[in-house]
Amino acid sequence: MGYRVVVAGATGNVGREMLNILAERQFPVDELAVLASRRSLGTEVTFGDKTLKTQDIEQFDFSGWDMALFAIGSDATKKYAPIAAAAGCVVIDNSSLYRYDPDVPLIVPECNADAIHGYSKKNIIANPNCSTAQMVVALKPLHDRAKIKRVVVSTYQSVSGSGKDAMDELWEQTKAVYNPVNDVPPKVYTKEIAFNVIPHIDVFMDDGSTKEEWKMVAETKKIVDKDIKVTATCVRVPVFVGHSESINIEFEDFLDEDEARDILRQAPGIMVIDKREDGGYVTPKECVGDFATFISRIRQDSTVENGINLWCVSDNLRKGAALNAVQIAETLGREVLKKG
Repeated sequence: MGYRVVVAGATGNVGREMLNILAERQFPVDELAVLASRRSLGTEVTFGDKTLKTQDIEQFDFSGWDMALFAIGSDATKKYAPIAAAAGCVVIDNSSLYRYDPDVPLIVPECNADAIHGYSKKNIIANPNCSTAQMVVALKPLHDRAKIKRVVVSTYQSVSGSGKDAMDELWEQTKAVYNPVNDVPPKVYTKEIAFNVIPHIDVFMDDGSTKEEWKMVAETKKIVDKDIKVTATCVRVPVFVGHSESINIEFEDFLDEDEARDILRQAPGIMVIDKREDGGYVTPKECVGDFATFISRIRQDSTVENGINLWCVSDNLRKGAALNAVQIAETLGREVLKKG
């Protein structure tokens, strides 16, 4: 006996990846509905060896469905998530809308799977920001051992985090560099992204940080520990898929780099590739399509009393979005619904 599952936003980057991962992980689906906006109505998407046509989310009746994976952005989620939740369908939401709601659990299963039981207050579970998800997978096992005081993170985030139009913009601008006749001015981004880096993701806030940077701070506190101090600089880079992060961690207790490496090797969801030689580390190009969060460049930071530096890379469409949502669905099924 399996689940009746809805994927809302099935024609987008994350929605399509959700379908791929549900099939790859053989999630126990009895029936699957794929939803999209009216302008994408009838678009075909694949689920394993099946081809499905999208239905209109505005007309869809969520009654009798077990869970819905939402990848439709905050505005549409604000309208449709309460409708689905009121109909008894548990919403797993990829947008930022509910992440900071105290009545909605924000879950990365490797870190705080027990929080799943808080879903019943609103029948909604939040999926974290892509840059937060991979970082907390690395932080949590180290925090359990030596208690983290402070994190300084700089991100190198791929354009797929901004959607298909951003990927097209990078592609077209890259081609235009070699064919100067074609001018491709920035539309998705504030400056040209091809052969460039942009230290600006989401809107600016009053203190000079961006909303993306604020998200990393707030979400890390909610998922791992409210007392951890986090400062972030988030940068968009000309990479199609795969987010990278340079993370500096200061602990309350001393943690040797060799022990840190061993802890991370044994931690769920992590693959350590850390050889001190040419190519002995992972780049975003190698992580695409993989479930793991990859950790490299683990080393002591001698400038603080108890410091460790590391490099963290993951497929942002997978662990940063779709994979984490499916893992939440698996946890919900295993711990709460218990049908599959």
